[in-house]
Amino acid sequence: MTTEQSSPPQSFSRVIGFWGAVWMGLGSILGTGVFVSLGLSAGIVGNGVLLAVVFAAVVASANGLSSAQLAAAHPVSGGTYAYGRAYLHPAAGFAAGWMFLAAKSASAATAALGFAGYLMNLLNLPSHRHIRTAIALALVLTLTALVSSGLKRSNLANIWIVSFTLFALGSFVVVGLFSTSLAQINKNILSSDLFNSLSHPFSMLEATALMFVAYTGYGRIATLGEEVREPAKVIPRAILGTLLLSMVLYVSVSFVAVATVGAQHFGQYAKTAAPLEQVARTFRLPQVAFVVAMGAITAMAGVLLNLLLGLSRVLFAMARDGEMPALFAHIDAKTESPHRAVWGIGLFIAALVMLGDVRTTWSFSAFTVLIYYGLTNLSALRLPPKDQRYPRIISLFGLLSCGTLAFFVPLHIWLAGLLLLGLGFVLRIFLPQKPQTEKV
Repeated sequence: MTTEQSSPPQSFSRVIGFWGAVWMGLGSILGTGVFVSLGLSAGIVGNGVLLAVVFAAVVASANGLSSAQLAAAHPVSGGTYAYGRAYLHPAAGFAAGWMFLAAKSASAATAALGFAGYLMNLLNLPSHRHIRTAIALALVLTLTALVSSGLKRSNLANIWIVSFTLFALGSFVVVGLFSTSLAQINKNILSSDLFNSLSHPFSMLEATALMFVAYTGYGRIATLGEEVREPAKVIPRAILGTLLLSMVLYVSVSFVAVATVGAQHFGQYAKTAAPLEQVARTFRLPQVAFVVAMGAITAMAGVLLNLLLGLSRVLFAMARDGEMPALFAHIDAKTESPHRAVWGIGLFIAALVMLGDVRTTWSFSAFTVLIYYGLTNLSALRLPPKDQRYPRIISLFGLLSCGTLAFFVPLHIWLAGLLLLGLGFVLRIFLPQKPQTEKV
């Protein structure tokens, strides 16, 4: 009797409701995508960034619908790792989980360094690498401790972070619209080469790929599948709600930025640490630039917080299945947190932070995320008819879109991603995988 009572639980309590799930998704999305990637896309495709935002939203929606029906049919931690393992093959699940852990850990390190960069810029601190690294490490360790203390505290912190980020972006849009004349809108958007950008399909596809990555944070909702109340109902609605709110924000922010300074200047601002802050300084009320800078800081912290949540759940799920060391397959009885997995991920991110600026992570994330969601759509196509909520053509479109956009990632990123995937399968040989019992 004593042994049973002291045994740690092997599953999570369902504590996340609809709005908690939406806020988790927004906390993962509203970071580098809105504060940096919009400017990068404008530099590639000019005013066509407005179209790239919409095109990326369409692709993300197809993937989101695939994720939603998978999460409703198979509501466990791990996201596409779990779906690939259940509906395709354990090796496919491992590929998704391994690529997710590698890419998103690097993205988390980049978010931490981005947080430090924005904060140093705001406080006028000297631009020394050691200072930036120290601030980033302090953030990683603080948020790792917060996430390991339990989901309720993490959820509350995320709500405050996302709320301020939304306030900052809302201020940018409202003040920007009042600062922009009809003549500017006509010159920079209405009479511009908005639709002429379609005559440059390669640039448009590259910009769409970048913006697609900016939407993919909704996947964090699926990776927390075991902790969402009424998952069959809440997860699909939360994913779609998150995507809709994100698209409205991206279109609004990019419209204001392009209308105010023009696509060319907005693209040039992307070379700075804070392109939206640079745009806000041209408003009639330039003080809003401070609010935008603070919003960028909270957004980067929010991205890191949500990545710690999602990554730790994927690591826990893989360890529980014998695809990662069993050390990480443990849930603390008091906090109901996979604290070993959380600290394992946190320390790995800290190690990446110590390496310095991970500048290639955005493109690397694009490649690995496209593999990840390609497997998501492929898993959705294998769902039995009783679990299919949406027409199969949606998942097929998502699969083809991921495959197409992947061709527009630089070749050296391809090679690095494939090398990493091969390394993962070599390491997998030495792990005692558990027999597959989840096949549907």
